[in-house]
Amino acid sequence: MPSALPDTGPVRASKTTPSTGSFRTTQWTRVLSAKGAATDSGAGEALRDLCADYYAPVVAFLIRDGRRPDAARELAHEFFAFLLAGDPLARIERERGRFRSYLIGALKHFIANQRQHANRERRGGGIAPLALDAEQLNDCSPSLVIADDAALTPDASFDRQWALTVLARALEVLREEFTTEGNASRFEKLKPWLTGESSHGDQAALAAELGMETNALKVAIHRLRQRYRQAIRNEVGRTLEDPQAVEDEMQSLFAALS
Repeated sequence: MPSALPDTGPVRASKTTPSTGSFRTTQWTRVLSAKGAATDSGAGEALRDLCADYYAPVVAFLIRDGRRPDAARELAHEFFAFLLAGDPLARIERERGRFRSYLIGALKHFIANQRQHANRERRGGGIAPLALDAEQLNDCSPSLVIADDAALTPDASFDRQWALTVLARALEVLREEFTTEGNASRFEKLKPWLTGESSHGDQAALAAELGMETNALKVAIHRLRQRYRQAIRNEVGRTLEDPQAVEDEMQSLFAALS
């Protein structure tokens, strides 16, 4: 699991990555702003993207709620089919402007309805086919790592997996940035200092491998951590209505990992 990042102060976003631009930071706002509109394909697409990206926390919740992994994935698909069928925007509540709060609230409501209608056919049942296939969901959720800890409540498991997904997506943004810059190999060598996989004394050896002074390598790692922190902020921001809530959500994210 990625280690907690140090407080590096104000960070400027990278100019090289379109994926960290305004589209990614306003997706939930786009969905909320379209509530009540007859049709808004852009908002529907934004909601679909968010659902795909945050599939893993739903599965984590369902597993901790007592389901086997295969059953949890099947029910997650049914849940997203329900969420995206018909006119989902009309059912959306603002939930403090956080997609995380909306998603878990909608999931609990869905489960309650499932239990109330236990005799209803589990598959089909008037629900439109899911617009996200299994391959797309799995590709968009690279950190489906469910903690083997029976002490975790379903809600805590959801929040922890949400945090892991945020970090994994931010890490993927950085990988794409470095690849675009022609530095994919360097990123893979520096990544352990973001994910907590490095060990004491490795920096001198890596500096020699890269033909750098040790101090220069330390500066490069510091800058990479700054870029990672900004990528995390951007990923968090795209799930919020209010940009001012990013810091609170960041604190919740790291609390879920502690």
